[in-house]
Amino acid sequence: MSAREILLFGAGAWGRNHLRVLNSMERLAAVVDPSLRMKDLGAEFPHVPIVSHIEALPDDVLSRVVGAVIATPAATHADVTTQALSRGWHVLVEKPMALSVQEALSMEEEARKAGKQLMVGHILLFHPAVAALETLIDGDELGDIRYIYSHRLNLGRVRQDENILWSFAPHDIAVMLHLLKSEPERVEAKGGSWLRPDLVDLTVTHLEFPNGIQGHVFVSWLHPYKEHRLVVVGSRKMAVFDDLAPDGKLKLHDVGIDTDAAGLLKTRREGWTSVPLVDEEPLARELRHFLSCIDEDKTPLTDGRHGLQVLRCLDRAQATLDR
Repeated sequence: MSAREILLFGAGAWGRNHLRVLNSMERLAAVVDPSLRMKDLGAEFPHVPIVSHIEALPDDVLSRVVGAVIATPAATHADVTTQALSRGWHVLVEKPMALSVQEALSMEEEARKAGKQLMVGHILLFHPAVAALETLIDGDELGDIRYIYSHRLNLGRVRQDENILWSFAPHDIAVMLHLLKSEPERVEAKGGSWLRPDLVDLTVTHLEFPNGIQGHVFVSWLHPYKEHRLVVVGSRKMAVFDDLAPDGKLKLHDVGIDTDAAGLLKTRREGWTSVPLVDEEPLARELRHFLSCIDEDKTPLTDGRHGLQVLRCLDRAQATLDR
């Protein structure tokens, strides 16, 4: 094992994926999870120390820890992150990094004072399709960007401490901010609550970016089928990222509306091509990036500043929902 290892907090549905990948990289020191999942985890990962609280870990394990991955419930992110930073560890905290802008600002300040990296788990920015899409946009393959929209829909799993906006929308808002390299000038969301009056089940969030670029994010856990799709419409071409497609997850469509010699609008349909992608798991790319930021002392792609930008968008959207 490496002398520079990672401690995982939380081994729930998503935390188990972190456990699997970190273990395969031989950089996992131990898992801290107070739930009854520990017995099952111990059988599956017999060589990984799994404890209910950090004080149960021996000093020789803690001495190897240089960073922490925090995959606990969102309401605990701020507290667990602050505790990890106070121990002198770098932190990768799952999205949303906190449930308030003030908590996120405090987390950033703690990381700055500790001189440690604070990274937020916006995994889609490490998806090969998003990396390829960024290359297309930056290379002007699509022309001027006109609007971006995303659908992130499914039936369940309903969270208990965060609504659909805070659970699903951070993924796509993070991608939009990254691709457009700007924050929206205006954010507005509308939604509805049917399962519980205190938790919104569906939201449509509208974002207005500089240069007239529009964006909208439709998220719901009351939907008959699963859909993860992001569409970028440019003046020259359009791109579709369908994360659930068995292959050809990113397609470049040579379509649009042009003006002919007579000044009339004319539809152009030249077909589409599938964009080649690196065959690599996004979570593995994300964790390798976190480890390299620790080992090489470099700023993460999804650092606390970017996480805070996403949180500000969520906060502004939530404020319109609460009106």
